[in-house]
Amino acid sequence: MASEQVLAVNDSDFETTVEKNELPCLVDFWAPWCGPCKAIGPVIDELAEEYAGKVQIVKMNVDESPATPGKFGIKAIPTLILFKNGEAIDRITGAVGKAQLKELISKAL
Repeated sequence: MASEQVLAVNDSDFETTVEKNELPCLVDFWAPWCGPCKAIGPVIDELAEEYAGKVQIVKMNVDESPATPGKFGIKAIPTLILFKNGEAIDRITGAVGKAQLKELISKAL
C-alpha cells in the first residue's frame, strides 16, 4: 500500500477499525493475486489522500482474513463496501473508476 492514509485490517481488528469508527469507512476487499484489485490500488491510494480526515480507507486481504468477507457475502473481488455508523450502506464490485468510487463515498458524507 503506497498511501499512509490506507489502513490494513484483518478479522481480529475489523470491528474496532471499521464498525466502531466515527468516520465513514470504505473497505476494499482484495487479494495480491487479483489483477483488477491491483488496477484500482492507485485509485484507492488517491482517494485516501483526498478524503483524509473525512473518510477512513481500509484494505482487507481476503486470503489472510476470510471470516469478515464471508460475513458480508463477498463473492468476487475487488469488492468495496461503504460503512457509516458501523453499518454497511452500499457496495461496488469490480474494478471501477475513480468517479464511481467518489460517488459511492459521497453517500456517507
